[in-house]
Amino acid sequence: MQFYDQEVSSRFLIGTALYPSPSIMLEAIKASGSDIVTVSLRRESGKEQSGQNFWSYIKETGAKVLPNTAGCKTVKEAVTTAHMAREIFETPWVKLEVIGEDDSLQPDVFGLVEAAKILSEDGFQVFPYTTEDLVVAEKLIAAGCEVLMPWGAPIGSGRGLNNIYGLRSLRAHFPKVPLIVDAGIGLPSHAAAAMELGYDGVLLNTAVAKAGDPVLMAKAFAMAIESGHLSFIADPIEKRDMAAPSTPVAGLPFWNQEHA
Repeated sequence: MQFYDQEVSSRFLIGTALYPSPSIMLEAIKASGSDIVTVSLRRESGKEQSGQNFWSYIKETGAKVLPNTAGCKTVKEAVTTAHMAREIFETPWVKLEVIGEDDSLQPDVFGLVEAAKILSEDGFQVFPYTTEDLVVAEKLIAAGCEVLMPWGAPIGSGRGLNNIYGLRSLRAHFPKVPLIVDAGIGLPSHAAAAMELGYDGVLLNTAVAKAGDPVLMAKAFAMAIESGHLSFIADPIEKRDMAAPSTPVAGLPFWNQEHA
């Protein structure tokens, strides 16, 4: 699998926030098998240069870094944050977030498209956090995005896939564009369901970091994502309204009352 010009071996992208401790975060990342981790620029700030310690932990993983513009609400703020992240993390990758509504953290798709165009023209490789809207997807691709990251549900909600029809339609309309379900995943079964729709990967954070055992949960998600992907490429059977016996009835002996 390839994102822009870089190959990746895992379809599991994992976040680095909310863990009980740096050591548990590192163990969870290792258990996930992920080679892409998302990092917020805000983790690099704070007194006594605590963010530099965090950056050193991330380097220990050996994973590719996907900086994000988490919490940005305007185009200007997102673009500025992206430029700062590129300087700090030395990567053209950026997970672009432009938040438009506080309660659901739904993307501001108008600002998102505008910011994506600005950043793409400036050499960034943009991973936009978006909705499953087909028109928005078209505009993001036209703006230079080669990867789309539609939400499954509101960030941190754990609700899974709220709009399976919309996600399936997005996959069907853009068969060659890498698609990653981002946000709202709460259970490994949710991740498997996304992969069974033909998605290329899943990005999550809260479901692992806030679990009772983050390391074990990371391993569970890794297995579910791989299982869902294998299920999709194995070409599952179609749903039926009526039963279809797995054992053929033709040729079976028939015993009537006279031979009982």
